[in-house]
Amino acid sequence: MAPTGAPRCWLVMGAQSIIRSLPLTLKSLEENITRPSTSKLCATSLGAQRTSNAGNLLVDAPTATPGSTAPLVLALQSTAKQDVACFHFPGHNRGKAAPSLMSEVTGLETFLHDLPELPELDDLFSPKGVILDAQMQAAKLFGASETWFLVGGTTCGIQASIMATCSPGEILILPRNSHISATSGLILSGAIPKYIMPRYNSHWDIAGGITLSQVDRAVKELEEDGKTAAAVLLTSPTYHGICSNVSEITKLCHARNIPVIVDEAHGAHFGFHAEFPSTALEQGVDLAVQSTHKVLCSLTQSSMLHMSGNLIDRERISRCLQTLQSSSPSYLLLASLDAARAQLSENSETIFNKAMDLSLETRHQIRAIPGVSVLDLTNFISGFPSIDPLRITLGVSQLGISGYMADEILYEGHHVIPELVGSRSLTFAINLGTRREDVQRLVSGINFLSANYSKENELEFNKEDDGCEPFSSITMRMSPREAFFAKKRKVDIGESLGQICGELVCPYPPGIPLLVPGEVITEEAIQYLLDIRRMGAAISGASDHQLSSMLVCNV
Repeated sequence: MAPTGAPRCWLVMGAQSIIRSLPLTLKSLEENITRPSTSKLCATSLGAQRTSNAGNLLVDAPTATPGSTAPLVLALQSTAKQDVACFHFPGHNRGKAAPSLMSEVTGLETFLHDLPELPELDDLFSPKGVILDAQMQAAKLFGASETWFLVGGTTCGIQASIMATCSPGEILILPRNSHISATSGLILSGAIPKYIMPRYNSHWDIAGGITLSQVDRAVKELEEDGKTAAAVLLTSPTYHGICSNVSEITKLCHARNIPVIVDEAHGAHFGFHAEFPSTALEQGVDLAVQSTHKVLCSLTQSSMLHMSGNLIDRERISRCLQTLQSSSPSYLLLASLDAARAQLSENSETIFNKAMDLSLETRHQIRAIPGVSVLDLTNFISGFPSIDPLRITLGVSQLGISGYMADEILYEGHHVIPELVGSRSLTFAINLGTRREDVQRLVSGINFLSANYSKENELEFNKEDDGCEPFSSITMRMSPREAFFAKKRKVDIGESLGQICGELVCPYPPGIPLLVPGEVITEEAIQYLLDIRRMGAAISGASDHQLSSMLVCNV
């Protein structure tokens, strides 16, 4: 039986299908390269030949081709084809010593293209050749003044954005339901959070975004105390696809020279269909961090950080990224970002037409199923301008079952796997790979739920108040950084009430901390954690996964 609480990602199967298609993809990309290089950007170490320091061996090396389909992918393929004696890392030596257990899963092509920072592949932290070319093409496509490729996911992009805008002791305005990466960014930077409590719908047990009036109030409260925010961080869209009014919030902040960062992890696709919400960059933000590996098609853990405007020092961003990212970045991840960008560039205006049609069709069919509701702006909370049409969230509480139980039933009986499971809902992500038969299987599974469960069944979640709001009463006694480094002790969970939390505890997914270091532990937070854990949620970050004890700060 598959585990409960989080979507099941069969990594081996996914990696196998992706990697086995890589050689064909590389070949097709190479065949599309038709223009010779004329750029001065790539002239440093990328000539027609490379001179080896070992015996002056001349080796054919690729030349970067500005405007080509995917310059980094082409360079990776060409370098992998070289007939050379390798005395560099990694130790599998271009697949010659690949562990059989892994090569049987992914094939040797993965190892052949798993190359280090060779001159012809450029340097992620000081790009002058094919990486610079690839990043410039990405910036042009996504509407940024500059783009950085990330191999640490959107997590490192959010951390770098906070570190680049907030010095120790400065204030960051952000929603309390920000991703765990924002909390770690606060710890790394030493910034002080001024939290905005997100709008919350207890019927769905889902928190939304934040509004213009909430940001305005937070800014003015600081001004009344003689303080100014160093930056404002927004999450738009949320995991459920709910978008905030980023444009108006940005105008408010820019009037005070406050930079705006947007965690746009779930919105990298927004610029590629007329019916999608506006992108963060289109709405004037300074930094937008996108998970290219989510709805778009790069490999897991690869993301992009986009910059616009002149409020933020680009050199500081680069320094922060070099501090946070591996000094040995994976060129498979980097090349997948280049390939995903090239895929979009080929037909950017129509690439999501099929996915949109399937999403609209799926919504229409599910809305006709008794006992199941579909999240939209009319049944959530007023004040939000748009919702991602490719994100389908279904409410199942009217059937008398939790989202975790519905997840198990759909998986065991219909082999349907959602992206996100909640106490009262399931969220499904439609993407470029979604097929009509996938949608039909989903609709069949929902019909099964409707026919076999009813509201007469006892719903485990707290029914007295129709849902316990997780962020209703938060008090911060220490900064996240102070609490992170403070000495701690473990106490029984009952004794932790009123104590200062010493660990970061969050249901995962979605990876939104329910308890943050430095906050006072409340009865509401503990009860919510125990409730969702009992229903099957996976809890991340707690030193005691059974939640019988908690780490608290010694004060």
